[in-house]
Amino acid sequence: MRSVFVTGLMLWLLVGPALADPLRVATYNAALTRRGPGLLLQDILKGEDQVQAAVAMIVAARPDILLLNKFDYDFGGAALDAFAESLGAAGLEYPHRFAARPNTGWATGLDLDGDGRLGTADDAQGYGRFAGAGGMAILSRHPLGEVRDFSGFLWRDLPGALLPQVDGAPFPSAAVFEEQRLASVAAWEVAVLAPTGRLGLLAFHAGPPVFGGPHDRNLRRNHDEVSFWRALLDGELPLAPPEPPFVLLGGANLDPERGDGMGQAIRALLAHPQLHDPLPGSDSVRWERLGPMRVDYVLPSWPAEGAGLLWPEDALGPEREALASAHALVWVDLRLPAP
Repeated sequence: MRSVFVTGLMLWLLVGPALADPLRVATYNAALTRRGPGLLLQDILKGEDQVQAAVAMIVAARPDILLLNKFDYDFGGAALDAFAESLGAAGLEYPHRFAARPNTGWATGLDLDGDGRLGTADDAQGYGRFAGAGGMAILSRHPLGEVRDFSGFLWRDLPGALLPQVDGAPFPSAAVFEEQRLASVAAWEVAVLAPTGRLGLLAFHAGPPVFGGPHDRNLRRNHDEVSFWRALLDGELPLAPPEPPFVLLGGANLDPERGDGMGQAIRALLAHPQLHDPLPGSDSVRWERLGPMRVDYVLPSWPAEGAGLLWPEDALGPEREALASAHALVWVDLRLPAP
């Protein structure tokens, strides 16, 4: 009997981690952005209806690791801490969190869009009425490790960058692109130290491909924000490619086939040999005017065990679904490959 016990114990020590529950990794555009700084924190503290709907969505999906998009950033992280406390009160604890200042609302003092005015929301590094508007955050049940923040990468430094031009010259000027960052919101690589090993999160939220003026500034930038990740994976940048296993996740604001964006950028990413698409052909948002599209993605570097989308009507019911974002919460279940 003892030999059987010892053999079983040794087997558990050897393969136990591989038999652990899979990690659920998710991204959710919660649309928790407000018209001014501090207003989101106020709404969280008073339990505003939209905040509670976002909490219910996340609790229903119960991800182990969540990238939250469209969440206002503040320097002290007060809004993120308060939101995590709301999730904890609902039975879902996220002791490990990360957020960094996004490019949204980051004043430049330059006329980035060439409209002859200074200090508009379009003259920030990323569109935003105030610094930190509509940022990103990571919530995790497991400790977080090293971070690489690519948010300062200049647009002009992307190989083959589609900079807006007039008569063959960058518009509005070459000087603008000495300062103009590529990421509309942010782009990070964040390590998650899960019980079964390290997982890299490649997190981003690209700007929309519309409203860019006659020179298609936003259209071109959206294409290049998505293309940045292919270039990083292929070793085309002065940045080390990520070490697998990793998950590329977030909001591309780009559908492979529909909408006004340059879909070839996301199609190239979905077809990349280092990425797996567990939800081909799915939609992730239902806009009232534009209809259903796929704009949110979770793409692991190895096959998933399961994947799905949680829609507001499923988590909240027909009476409350209108309180939530138009986006689905996109989740993927992953069992870390053996080292």
